[in-house]
Amino acid sequence: MAKAGDYLLGLDAGNTVIKAVLFDLSGRQIALSVLDGKSSLPAPGHVERDLNELWSNARHAIRDCIAKAGIAPEQIRAIGCAGHGNGLYLVDAAGDPVVGIQSLDTRAADLARELDTQVGAALHPICLQRPWPSQTPVLLAWIKRHRPDLYARAATVMLCKDYLTFRLTGNRRSEISDMSGCGLLRMPECTYDSDLMALYGLQEAQALLPELIDPVDLVGSVSAETAAATGLMEGTPVIAGYFDVVSSAMGSGVVRSGEASVIVGTWNINQVFSAAPVQNENVFMVAGFGKERFLNIESSATSAANLEWYVREFIERGGHQDDPFGYCNAKVSEVSPSRDDPIFHPFLHGSRQGAEFRAGFYGVAGWHGEGHLLRALFEGVMFEHRRHIEVLRAAGVRFEQAALSGGGARSPVWPQIFADGLGVPVRVAEAQETGALGAAIGAGVGVGIVPDYEAGIIAMVRPRAEFFPDPAMAEHYDTRYRRYLALRDALAPIWANS
Repeated sequence: MAKAGDYLLGLDAGNTVIKAVLFDLSGRQIALSVLDGKSSLPAPGHVERDLNELWSNARHAIRDCIAKAGIAPEQIRAIGCAGHGNGLYLVDAAGDPVVGIQSLDTRAADLARELDTQVGAALHPICLQRPWPSQTPVLLAWIKRHRPDLYARAATVMLCKDYLTFRLTGNRRSEISDMSGCGLLRMPECTYDSDLMALYGLQEAQALLPELIDPVDLVGSVSAETAAATGLMEGTPVIAGYFDVVSSAMGSGVVRSGEASVIVGTWNINQVFSAAPVQNENVFMVAGFGKERFLNIESSATSAANLEWYVREFIERGGHQDDPFGYCNAKVSEVSPSRDDPIFHPFLHGSRQGAEFRAGFYGVAGWHGEGHLLRALFEGVMFEHRRHIEVLRAAGVRFEQAALSGGGARSPVWPQIFADGLGVPVRVAEAQETGALGAAIGAGVGVGIVPDYEAGIIAMVRPRAEFFPDPAMAEHYDTRYRRYLALRDALAPIWANS
């Protein structure tokens, strides 16, 4: 039975950053430890990570988080993990890393187009996805074709957070939210399927897929070796965890059918919960995470990663700002929106509309300053979220408000831009680490501290602020959005031939 002094630990692993966050049973953040890893770029379009570094950072973050909290490890009742979806994490029979490919990788763009042309129409009715470059089975098929040496060594296909639960417990298991989100499950049953694997050209690879369980089921418990390395107590339960878009939605306070979550992070995530999956070829993906629990998702790598790039290349380079993101927000706040402001396309990592799409500022005039460029970037990211949301709405998905999370939700100006540009009220949760909080809520459900997700959200999530659309801004954003799309259409053939 839960008691005062009990805690839940959430781990959230992005494409490079790993966060260990300790929460009490009311959802109050007790301690946080963050470590940033490194990506390697061994060839154009290749984005990889060292899995030994990932685990090293994770265990140091866990130990540091416990130390900061000043608690005894036995007070941690359970652990939940969340991680970025797709990409490809392969380990060998001994558990040693074979390769770690991140979800920003585009090496398989040609193969994705080939598969989509040949079998995309047959794949979608089964997994509710069509092939795309960083999708896990497409990357696995690329490894099979181009790196047969790595393919021969592989013993288990994992996703990011699966590698963490493996290192925590020694058990090779995955769960339905991540595996459905990467197109490896028959939907809506959320089961492995030999016909599906055959369409990817991966018939024999079904033997590489780990045991499949529900997110709140236990992968196992913390091993003695891991306890010594992390400061955790041996035997602490570890649930299977979540595709991070699911846990971020829960951590921001939404989980019921008809509720919407917009995540302004490295990826542009727009998702609406439903009791049955939307079956529409225009919708990017559907992830299942329990009985009559599905997320209908439109997303691409076109969100706050653009601001991170700007800060890295132009603000931090000179080392002249102690708070570079605060500096950017202040610059945006100084600008009064105008119809002739520059337009920005947030395609630094390509687009699902075309891997060849590129970012750019357009319509810059001599009287524009840095604040105008930054406001254009903020608007351009919102416009691409809006484009994704229009795909969901065209597929019949409806919602009246949205919970905003991710790094962009911390901005004092971006949430209002979203409310105005999307035309719906936007709510921001008190918790900043929504991915870790959602994973912790799941851990509480898994060990019976709370009876279900809804009860966990009521107990552990609180709103921080709500932003309402300004009717006076509707025409401004409608006009600029049309210009944004027209520029995209005009530039598409240029990008395609570059």
